[in-house]
Amino acid sequence: MMIKPMVGAALPDIVLEAPDGSAVKPSDFAGRKLVLFFYPKDDTPGCTTENIDFSALSADFAAADTALLGISKDPPAKHAKFIAKHGLSAPLATDAAEGGLSDALGIWTEKVNYGRTYMGMVRTTILLGRDGKVARVWDKVKVKGHAAEVLEAARALD
Repeated sequence: MMIKPMVGAALPDIVLEAPDGSAVKPSDFAGRKLVLFFYPKDDTPGCTTENIDFSALSADFAAADTALLGISKDPPAKHAKFIAKHGLSAPLATDAAEGGLSDALGIWTEKVNYGRTYMGMVRTTILLGRDGKVARVWDKVKVKGHAAEVLEAARALD
């Protein structure tokens, strides 16, 4: 069942896979604020910039008691290479399972580019409050300045 992430709603607690093969899910961050940033693909220009921007601000997010988790459908081994190549500090997770979190939220959806139809990730960021409920949603994100905007929203939330 697909739901759109709505402010005030809880997210489905669907398990994702960390680059080391361990399981990670939204409820693991209970009691802290959490930024889930969904992006299309490792090592593409916009996604690389977005991950570098969130990583550059990771200490500021930590100071605001806000965890970060970047999510794409890329396999764990590809995430590990992406992290190493760009020195990323924002943790990443794989949402490759059919019916995974991005599917449940309607973020993994049909896209059209140059007349070609395919399934893809809509660049979306979700800020969860300490209560695990959605505090803010950024849909169809434009990368430039986005991480800083999310940081300001996280700081303002308590």
